[in-house]
Amino acid sequence: GGEVDEGKRRYIVRTDNEFDTLDAVREVVLRTDADPETGRVARVTVGDVADVRFGYKDATAYIRGNGEEAIAINATREIGANVIEIMEGIRAVVADLNEGELARENLRLEQVYDETVYINSAIDLVIQNIWVGGALAVVILLIFLRSVRATAVVALAIPVSVIASFVAMAFMGRSLNVVSLAGIAFAVGMVVDAAIVVLENIYRHRQMGKPAHEAAFIGANQVWGAIMVSALTTVMVFIPILVMQLEVGQLFRDIAVAISVSVILSLLVSVTVIPALSRRLLAGKVGAENKRQLGLPGIDHFGRGFMAAVTALARLVVRSRAVSAVMVLCVTLAAGGMTYKLLPDLEYLPEGNRNFVFGIIFPPPGYNLDTMREMAGRVESAVKPLWDFDYPGRPEGEKGPTQRAQAGEEGAEQGPPGIETFFFVATNSRTFMGARATDPFRVAELIPVLTGPVFREPGTFGFFTQPSIFGRGVGGTRSIDMDIRGADLEVVIQTAQRAAGLVGQYFPRSEGNQLRPQPGLELGAPEVRVKPDPVALSDAGVTARELGLTVDAFNDGLRVEEITVDGQLMDLMLKGSDSYVSDTQGVGQLPVVTRQGVILPAESLARVSVTAGPTEIRHTERQRTVTLQIRPNNSIPLGAA
Repeated sequence: GGEVDEGKRRYIVRTDNEFDTLDAVREVVLRTDADPETGRVARVTVGDVADVRFGYKDATAYIRGNGEEAIAINATREIGANVIEIMEGIRAVVADLNEGELARENLRLEQVYDETVYINSAIDLVIQNIWVGGALAVVILLIFLRSVRATAVVALAIPVSVIASFVAMAFMGRSLNVVSLAGIAFAVGMVVDAAIVVLENIYRHRQMGKPAHEAAFIGANQVWGAIMVSALTTVMVFIPILVMQLEVGQLFRDIAVAISVSVILSLLVSVTVIPALSRRLLAGKVGAENKRQLGLPGIDHFGRGFMAAVTALARLVVRSRAVSAVMVLCVTLAAGGMTYKLLPDLEYLPEGNRNFVFGIIFPPPGYNLDTMREMAGRVESAVKPLWDFDYPGRPEGEKGPTQRAQAGEEGAEQGPPGIETFFFVATNSRTFMGARATDPFRVAELIPVLTGPVFREPGTFGFFTQPSIFGRGVGGTRSIDMDIRGADLEVVIQTAQRAAGLVGQYFPRSEGNQLRPQPGLELGAPEVRVKPDPVALSDAGVTARELGLTVDAFNDGLRVEEITVDGQLMDLMLKGSDSYVSDTQGVGQLPVVTRQGVILPAESLARVSVTAGPTEIRHTERQRTVTLQIRPNNSIPLGAA
């Protein structure tokens, strides 16, 4: 079909058969001439001057997964979506595809990395800490109270406060994550503070002989003001974090909310649940239970001695102002001196221990996919002895580290850990690789294993890291960016080269430090520049755009239109014959057709030069920038670096 649009004819091909599509493209009329004397019409179609056929695009990426060529598919969740629910859905879809459509095509879709594995393990660890912390709190209460019923009253306040915290956070629109669960774990020991104060006062009134209901009411009524003030002071500490809009406030807001909600709810539990439980559980004779208490020789003696020492010290401080001043001075100096001496090194955020190692590779400028394919083979050969999975061509009887350890071979566990998953990806713009360890607790040991074969490649270096749970970038949370800015790109690169040399002196690569320049420290990317000659173009009646389109058509091809074939969209490409250019210097000999039908070489209309240039131009504050991303080894604190 066709339509006239502003004097230009646009052809849209829509057919239901591949052969009809080829014929439709061949029959597109390019030029029509009519003889005024005879009236005969001559037409030139695409099929007259071109070979029309179906073909494949040139590969733009080379992907290897577990020793086989593969196709990579990424799944990116929307902002605000629950990653755990999404991964459950993805796993179900993958299983359905592997059993149906992919199985019929002899293909299989494997999940290379699952972020929820680390999330679930972290959540399980926090939940375990809540259980263990609650159990330890109950044990301590039992040791001090020496009453099973009194301990049960306080112990029940822990799950009530924690569960109520979940409900309150859901009502506030907050989600449960590793950070908020950590806040609730911190609050487990705090939620029993108010309950212990109320219970101890109720217990004291019961020992005085008052009825259970009267002791519960009077005991809670006497101390509710004190515990409310105590809870509010804890909550007030987190107000600056709750209102802070900076990165720190966003990061720790969930902890602040979790602790604040837990403490406030513990206050409500202490003045409602604790008196009600005390009314029931402390209804018996308190004195009879005290007589049945078991003595703990070591703990009882230590408790009595500690109480006597504290009481004697308190009396001494109260009697003398001089002793009080000396005590305050000694405590202040001791605390200040120990803080200064024992202050730990500063870090920004913990890295975590995700079972994943990822690295970006920087080959020399000008490497094509064929060269990267050869590099991938050499890297795979170097790490194959650590593969704990079967791969095509694996020698019979060869085993990975984990398999040798399971077989009981001596010394199998002394080397690097086994690799559970390995991939290598090379594209026209970047190259990267990654791996997962069979033992998730030893995944960091794979970094030197992967960097070794990469650094052995001539002129090649890499930047490898174990991604942080908090950082999405390649450098994680332990990277330092040094921006070198200026107006002249060559001067900026020269300065960046000197800076990289100085950084290498302080952070040697041999000690596990890594340096990643962005975009690079050289202008060495080879390129062919075709600079049009305005005078020559004007004389020949050719525009600069027509020259550029001609050069594109003879190189990567020119996308003319998008057509539909059997319900699928395809690019309609215009490509010149490969016989015109056999080497880089042949670009100047590409034929350019003028409007008069004269064929001229490209070098007669433009200046063709083979030179080098940057692969990427970065701007910061409107100035050209080279960034040196420094990642110190784990033995160097980020503050010191």
